[in-house]
Amino acid sequence: MNYIVLDTETTNGFDDPFCYDVGYAVLNEDFEVIETRSFVVADVFLDKEMMANAYFADKIPQYWEDIKNGVRELKTFRNIRKQLHDDCKNFEVGAIIAHNARFDYRSCQRTQRWLTKSKYRYFFPFGCEIWDSLKMARQTFAKDEDYKNFCIENDFVMSGNRPRLTAEILYRYLTNNVDFVESHTGLEDVMIEKEIFKACLAMNSDIDCKTVSYTHLR
Repeated sequence: MNYIVLDTETTNGFDDPFCYDVGYAVLNEDFEVIETRSFVVADVFLDKEMMANAYFADKIPQYWEDIKNGVRELKTFRNIRKQLHDDCKNFEVGAIIAHNARFDYRSCQRTQRWLTKSKYRYFFPFGCEIWDSLKMARQTFAKDEDYKNFCIENDFVMSGNRPRLTAEILYRYLTNNVDFVESHTGLEDVMIEKEIFKACLAMNSDIDCKTVSYTHLR
């Protein structure tokens, strides 16, 4: 089975997010990257008022430079959705993975419904499983003594010395680089989140994906 690891960057707050950046990588069964996509959502990104509320609005000049240099594609959300559906079909993708997947799922669904006035309500392909690598990390890294000690030593903990499980901190542990800073741009963050996904399965190959996933139903 092949996979897609996906990440979004959003504006309009946490409760009602709209995507302006959708990045993803297609992985084969050996977790090798066989395709990447990096899209800037024209419908949102070109709305100056909407983008003024983006948490990482300071990155807007970088996005324009990346679009100019062909690093990212400026596309409508409709065409981004079509490309995702085509890739899922052509690469026989069985699951889409994101870190804190419920947020990315919500941001894509809400953007889809907002832009189409709910005429088209679903962004992800029907029947495609959505897996959450954050929940997978709770079953693996959160129980790992080495990881817990790493978090305690570097003050990456919550109350009760519980280890934090953000993608940034997990990747710091995997690379032994406590100074690593997440890019907070879609495709770049995907490239670290795919390593977290891979590591979770390596730590527990029998992990029950059904308990860390939910199926897109209509």
